[in-house]
Amino acid sequence: MAFPHPRPQAPQLPQHLLRTIDCQQGAVRAVRFNADGNYLLSCGSDKSLKLWSVSRGTLLKTYSGHGYEVLDADGSYDNSLICSCSSDKTVILWDVATGQVTRKLRGHAGKVNCVQFNEEATVILSGSIDGTVRCWDTRSRKFEPIQILDEARDGVSSLKVAQHELLTGSVDGRVRRYDLRMGQMHVDFISSPITCVCFSQDGQCTLTSSLDSTVRLLDKSTGEMLGEYTGHKMKGYKLDCCLSSKDTHVLSCSEDGHVYCWDLVEGSLSLKLPVGKAVVQSLSFHPTETCLLTAMEGRVQVWGAEPEETEGEAMAT
Repeated sequence: MAFPHPRPQAPQLPQHLLRTIDCQQGAVRAVRFNADGNYLLSCGSDKSLKLWSVSRGTLLKTYSGHGYEVLDADGSYDNSLICSCSSDKTVILWDVATGQVTRKLRGHAGKVNCVQFNEEATVILSGSIDGTVRCWDTRSRKFEPIQILDEARDGVSSLKVAQHELLTGSVDGRVRRYDLRMGQMHVDFISSPITCVCFSQDGQCTLTSSLDSTVRLLDKSTGEMLGEYTGHKMKGYKLDCCLSSKDTHVLSCSEDGHVYCWDLVEGSLSLKLPVGKAVVQSLSFHPTETCLLTAMEGRVQVWGAEPEETEGEAMAT
């Protein structure tokens, strides 16, 4: 006799606060998981970049070298390098272990909003208020960018790179997707300044948030709108959106102190996470697990699907 298959479990959501980290670096402008999700990077308004253990909440290293607030950062796939960008118009490549500046890359004409490595960490891509994306060779001794993409008509607020594709969002209301191998560009127009863009994990869709307090899911190849997610407030701040690690949920920061989490397919609100009373400035979803980072004012919060056992509980069981 065949037993019925167990019902697939509803995907869990990161609704339990596991720990709060007081970063002591002014306002935290961005928080990012590293490639394997064991560490996090916090970007501070006090010009510092900090590396933390996610599980313990302990500070591992502080990176000092920017001349103004740090706005974004990314870790390389092998955890040996970090890139960061700042209002000081520079991009810095750091050696993780020593904390030393490996390269300081100048060329943007205004503050640099977003930065990311390609998958091999051979190239850094940076997007700026000056309307350009600059591509920098991490191994070259030359300090000029290897390519400048200047199609945006206003500041570039967000970028993501996946394999040979680059996705950018601009204050001009356009999402641009570059096929770097073919040298082609696709443009989708959204009628409001864009604050954040990302690819879905399966690479079929793009997610964009904009200042009309709407997050949109688009089919990558056709530009067709697959979903609209609303209810949060995003009118004046550059805030993050993202997808959960299995593409089941859409998440967004909000100016009302919550993270909003919608069911991707149904578009219904699954969770409204109360982070605090101020603006939720940034968020980052773990690459494989149900774990979420949020940033508000000077603190980072780590959220998980289950409350963590305390040591006393663990010993009692």
